[in-house]
Amino acid sequence: MLKAKRFLIGLAAVVITLAGGAYAAGIYKWTDADGNIHYEDRPSGSATETRMALSYSRTDPGSVQAQKQGLADSVAARQEARAKADEDAKSAAEEAAKAADKQKKCETYRARLQTFIQSRRLYRQDENGERVYLDETETQTARQKVEELIAEHCSS
Repeated sequence: MLKAKRFLIGLAAVVITLAGGAYAAGIYKWTDADGNIHYEDRPSGSATETRMALSYSRTDPGSVQAQKQGLADSVAARQEARAKADEDAKSAAEEAAKAADKQKKCETYRARLQTFIQSRRLYRQDENGERVYLDETETQTARQKVEELIAEHCSS
């Protein structure tokens, strides 16, 4: 157990050492005989070779977090706006359907009233399917009921 622990510590030290060397390696720029510019991570031995000075800067964790939060807020705002638009569209469709239904009922009741006005006698069918003619009071009551329905469904 102790040998394994020592081995892991030694292995970690070697990896860190090699990684540090790779991090410290520079970039070399050189021009060949044809005038082409080349970039390499190892010196080529060319006379025109120059080592480029690279600057490394760490990313500010606060700005990364702020950017993530801003993106999350933006996504949430878009989802909320889309949900509201969907809800508004659904509400508008329901209102349009109600208005169309009300208009259809209005037209039906107006047609029924016209039938009442133009007909001499009104009738209904009994349970045997035979016509039973309405007397004057029943006719007047039926007309009044249709006029009430027109007032209810045809008003704006």
